[in-house]
Amino acid sequence: MTAASIAGSGVPPTGPIPDGRPVGSVEIIDLNGLRNIEFGVTEDELTRRGILRTSLDACGQVLAGHDTVSPVFVDDKLVLLWVGDPMRTPEGITVCSPVDQVWDSYPQVSRLRAPQGTHRLDGLLARSGDRAYLFLHDGRTVRKTIAGYADWARRLFHDGVGPC
Repeated sequence: MTAASIAGSGVPPTGPIPDGRPVGSVEIIDLNGLRNIEFGVTEDELTRRGILRTSLDACGQVLAGHDTVSPVFVDDKLVLLWVGDPMRTPEGITVCSPVDQVWDSYPQVSRLRAPQGTHRLDGLLARSGDRAYLFLHDGRTVRKTIAGYADWARRLFHDGVGPC
């Protein structure tokens, strides 16, 4: 089943998706957010701009045109984005990137160990000022990328909660 999900089936769609990006295009997540979604913006502002929507099919709020992104809000402000493939950091880190590539790209990265006896992944926190990337990994490859405010990323890691 996993292989089928990864491989897909049929011919991939072509042409632009609703926000004008070509299908299959790679988008960059940086420490400011996404192209049209900045950390610190309010839920109301994203809703007004038509970017934030509530979906019954998803586990809460979704971002229009960003199927592999889950927003995390605290006190009405966007503090973190959980991102999946095809999202990449400016340094090219994405889901399935080797952990060694994270160390090479972010030499000041901090190692975060998952608590013993849990099924949680270890993390690598690449901090720059008040922002950070948190790369959850299985020891070999990145399994999830989280970007946003460093304190919230660290808190999320230690509390073991996700966007849903």
